[in-house]
Amino acid sequence: MSTDLLPLARQILAGQAFSALLGTELEVFEPGRAELSLAVRPQLLQQHGFVHGGVLSYLADNALTFAGGTVLGDSLTAEYKINYLRPAKDAQRLLAVATVLGSGKTQAVVRCDVFTLHEGGERKQVAAAQGTIRKAG
Repeated sequence: MSTDLLPLARQILAGQAFSALLGTELEVFEPGRAELSLAVRPQLLQQHGFVHGGVLSYLADNALTFAGGTVLGDSLTAEYKINYLRPAKDAQRLLAVATVLGSGKTQAVVRCDVFTLHEGGERKQVAAAQGTIRKAG
């Protein structure tokens, strides 16, 4: 799959109402890899001031599926697991970096690391996920 598919992949992301609501952006879409990001806003925080775990989980899930889609085409998440490593706090953006670990004709195993991005370029890993992505249809 060539990198000139980035505009089409961004169009697909824009068609996801929840992703549009959150303001998610597709930064990278290339064979075996996808990166999604979103700005941290007060509406995404839980009562302790950390980014809500559901937001981190959403971002990982979507990045896993987009990365899987780079090798499978139209895809869906079959399953995934996420580990929260530390609270996501005091960040400007979140970044989910997903990489295909292995794939066949109908499914792929994908890993995703979620980072907070801070002023001055500092980046801290806050979650790690792995999932099985299946070809749709």
